[in-house]
Amino acid sequence: MLEKKIGLFFSYNSIIISGIELRNNIRKMDRKTYYIITIGCQMNKSDSERIAAYLEEYGFSLSEKREEADLVILVTCGIRQSAEDRIYGLIPQIKRDNKNAKIILTGCLSERPDVIKRVKDRVDIWLPIKELDSLADKLGLQKINEYSDYLDVVPRYESSFSAFVPIGNGCNNFCSYCVVPYARGREVYREVETIIGEVEDLIKAGYKEITLIAQNVNSYFAEFNGKNIDFADLLKMVNDLDGYFWLRFATSHPKDMSTKLIQTIARCKKVCEHVHLPAQAGDNDVLKAMNRRYTIEHYKGLINKICEEFKEQKPDALPVSLTTDIIVGFPGEIEEQFEKTVELFKEVKYDVAYVAQYSPRYGTVSAKMEDNVSAEEKKRREDKLMCILEKTLAENNKPYLGKKVEVIFESIDKKHGNMIAKMRTAKIVKLPNVNDEKLIGKFGKVKINKIDDFGFVGEIVN
Repeated sequence: MLEKKIGLFFSYNSIIISGIELRNNIRKMDRKTYYIITIGCQMNKSDSERIAAYLEEYGFSLSEKREEADLVILVTCGIRQSAEDRIYGLIPQIKRDNKNAKIILTGCLSERPDVIKRVKDRVDIWLPIKELDSLADKLGLQKINEYSDYLDVVPRYESSFSAFVPIGNGCNNFCSYCVVPYARGREVYREVETIIGEVEDLIKAGYKEITLIAQNVNSYFAEFNGKNIDFADLLKMVNDLDGYFWLRFATSHPKDMSTKLIQTIARCKKVCEHVHLPAQAGDNDVLKAMNRRYTIEHYKGLINKICEEFKEQKPDALPVSLTTDIIVGFPGEIEEQFEKTVELFKEVKYDVAYVAQYSPRYGTVSAKMEDNVSAEEKKRREDKLMCILEKTLAENNKPYLGKKVEVIFESIDKKHGNMIAKMRTAKIVKLPNVNDEKLIGKFGKVKINKIDDFGFVGEIVN
């Protein structure tokens, strides 16, 4: 779970507002500070950056403390019960610590009838993210700009060197456990020109890492110059832009991972050697109950193609890093079926796996199924997978020892005075006794000296 203050670290393409118009808006509402709490995925983080930009158009500024903010915005996640429960704890806490604050609730829980009923007396404004442009009206402010799509709001990126660029919103897949199609609606994708324009602005501003995001990037489609464009085409177009930067994407659905896309990923030099491909389960009957629409044999075939294509196209590079999402304890999942997920882990040897214990989500198909795997058993299964992951990760990391690799310097661990850097494969390197803030956001080379629980320990080299 992620709680972040969204502030203005860097601004570009700022919208110019006349001083008179701005003052008139501010007079209409004395509250002029905001604080954003973001829970959940990369898309929620990107949404928060647009909310921050929208509020700053109207003269609001970031409050360093939520206890002192006039507006507290909760960008919610409904993927897991733990994320939902956190909101129920936060709302009374905010009201207790800041009685005068207006609470705005957006994100995945903003249209859930049961959530609205439970906390309606403590939330001042309910704001489905697609209706961001209505926020000025809800706050009693005179409209400055009109946005037909909230993604047209120019974000206030939290980072000055790494940015998420949404290529669309919504999902058509209706996995039986997932609320996203209900919370965000059907898939709607941005125009190619709009996406390319946003990335070009970021490159000109010196950004070093671009991540294209959507609920399912693989489903992207648009028309451009009389041609049908899919995600592989879009990825290549971004890769071919001038300037050097790293290019990432998330999240992919196995049923839409084409051979064309795999080849494009491996051949594009700016696309990083890291593929996140959620499996969710290792058993075909469980996958069918989840409505995932692929078999585990198909999934393993994709993994083999990815590894082979990267090895062929980038023979001198380190092996591609593979990460996944898994749900344990799905309704009806028996031990024999879970053991197939264990086999999958041993065979694929993931670098990272995000393992979640199943929890029924309001309004989904699986919520009507009997949640018949105990909490204790779900925890046992999660622990077993994590033990396998720990062993395979140690094996995967051995080839890095003694290697010189490219990194981007991300942050400083001020408590220990160490620099934290990230590789193209998304692996983390700790650089002891390096605390030069001028390095943050820049590329560099490091030598890997040691493997530890954190990831790696290394040193900067020329």
